[in-house]
Amino acid sequence: MSLAKYIAFEGLEGCGKSTHVKRLATRLNAVMTREPGGTAIGSMLRNILIDPTNTNLSPRTEALLMAADRAQHISELIAPALARGQHVVSDRSVYSSLAYQGYGRQQNLVELKRLNNWAIDGLWPDLVIYIDVPLEILIERLKKRELDRFEREDSAFFERIDAGFRAMAADDPPRWLIIDGTPPKDELEKIISKKLLERLGI
Repeated sequence: MSLAKYIAFEGLEGCGKSTHVKRLATRLNAVMTREPGGTAIGSMLRNILIDPTNTNLSPRTEALLMAADRAQHISELIAPALARGQHVVSDRSVYSSLAYQGYGRQQNLVELKRLNNWAIDGLWPDLVIYIDVPLEILIERLKKRELDRFEREDSAFFERIDAGFRAMAADDPPRWLIIDGTPPKDELEKIISKKLLERLGI
């Protein structure tokens, strides 16, 4: 049995998780990836999903495209990496679909979970690290960059997503780490490493 771990970072837009995905993946010599877009097929799907000109994409279509990206991602990249004993560190995971399409878009959570569990063939992250940054700080950060389709949503959308992530974390505490994302990057990296050692021994 492989001892490799599948670790996912989650958070709202602009929380800084991508920085810590890179840092942790480097430290662990892990496969670094992201959702959507971790494979060639996923990159095509990502372009559809984040394109701000796609203003008529229905919530159900969005959920199906996300699940399609995830199915390819697990099959092509994540499951093979774990099988050969290599850790995986991912920028987002199946939990983003439950948060964004479920809580954010207010789609049926039971159906979404069933669809995504089938898409990932039951391979859920071993640990989810949620980078927690106050929404008002994130909104200020987003003002400084060109926004994709998701980043252009209103604050109520992100409030629902944040509440969704917290609800999922409360339902499954052993799988989740909620980390205060406001300290400087180097300090935050040390905090994440310490917590990871406590939880997974790596």
